[in-house]
This record gives sequence, C-alpha cells and structure tokens, in this order.
Amino acid sequence: MFKHLRTLFFAFLLALTTPQAFAGEIRLSAGAGMKEVLDVLSGNFAKAHPGTTFIKNYAAAGALAMQIENGAPADVYISADSKWVEYLMAKKLLAPAWISPFAWNEIVVVGNPALKVSSMNDLTKLGKIAMGNPNSAPAGEMAMEAIRSAGLENPLTGKLVMTRDMPQTMMYAETGTVDAAFVHLTEALTAKKAKILFTVPHRLYTRTPFTMALTSTGAANSEAKLFFNYLRSTKAKRILERYGYLMK
Repeated sequence: MFKHLRTLFFAFLLALTTPQAFAGEIRLSAGAGMKEVLDVLSGNFAKAHPGTTFIKNYAAAGALAMQIENGAPADVYISADSKWVEYLMAKKLLAPAWISPFAWNEIVVVGNPALKVSSMNDLTKLGKIAMGNPNSAPAGEMAMEAIRSAGLENPLTGKLVMTRDMPQTMMYAETGTVDAAFVHLTEALTAKKAKILFTVPHRLYTRTPFTMALTSTGAANSEAKLFFNYLRSTKAKRILERYGYLMK
C-alpha cells in the first residue's frame, strides 16, 4: 500500500514539473521582428476562440531554436530562415506534417533621411552600420551574404555593429546610434525617424521564406493546430500583406 502511494506521489510531482500546455494555451516562439504582426494575428485568433491564451517568446530565430533544442516549451515556431526549421527537424523536435511557408520578406537599408545613400557601394562612405548577428538573426545572415556578394566585406571592416535581433537593429537606426542598418522591409515600415535608403538587390543574397512549424508537443495541442491553420488562411495573409510581408 505504501509503495503504491509513493508511486502515485512521484507521478504527481512529475506531472507538475513537465512543461505541458494547459487547455486553450498556445506557446508561440517567433522571430523578434514578427512581434507586431503576430500580436495582431494572435489577438484576432483569441477573439474568435474565447478561452485561448498565448504565451509568447520573441527573439532571434537561432536563439529560439537553441532554446527549443534545450527543452524550452513551445508549440508553434516561426523562423525568418527555414535553415533553423531544418535544424530542428534534424533533431526530431518538429512535426513533419506541420511545416509550412509563413510569408516572404526582403532586406533594405534604413538610416538618417539626410544621408545620400542609394546603393551598396555608398555604404563605404558611412561610419557605423548595424545588422543582426549572422549567427542567429536571419536578416543579418542575408545582409552579410549581400555584403560579400557585392565585394564589400573588406571595405566595411570595422563599420559593422552586430545586434541581437531586428528590434535592436531598428532602435540603433532610429536613435542615430549608427548611420544605417540592414533590416527586413517589414521592420523598416515601422520606422518613425529613419527612412528606407535603398532595397538590397535580390541577386546579392538568397531569399528564403519565413517558415512556421509545430513542435512535437504542438502537434498534440488542438488549439495550436487551429492557430497554425489560421495563419495559412486568406484572412491572415491579408493582414500579413498590410504589414509589408510578401506572399512570394
């Protein structure tokens, strides 16, 4: 009898410490630059599904992937670079049947409106230029690829300022901490002081779709699956387009 009670007690403790989602709870991990549009999309979904709550975690895509690999609870993962989705797939942490393109974006350079900068070569005339850390921020990785493709890696040595994510990159541009910054178009459209100086030519970097996926635990969460399907709907795509996301 005592042995049976002890077994039940330990099972109870295990249930308390296992990171399981409560009914109606969706744990969303997504790139920091997507916060604004995902707050709108998740808000709309919650209104249509009373009782649904979101626990949100916004950070650089690579940082989120490392968190999930190390056991951080997540149901829905959205990355600005499909590379990190592939990484988690290789670790068998995502549900293969629940992976889909989310949207497309492009890289632009923003900065002080007074600057006469209209091309990649003009960047050599500037002082500091911010960009997301290429090791974890997809926009930074694409920016670095563009810099190398344009043959500017050496000329820009010492000018590049690495940031942790898109919001910090935009903040540096908005506050004048740097002269210019490489950001996604969607972040650039939220700027209040900085302006878009030019669009980085697509031929200089590899454009990949933002990708969304359900984790292994998310695939067992009925609310997470409903939210995933909502993000693929025409209604959600119209909202994404209003925020500057591209559908191809």
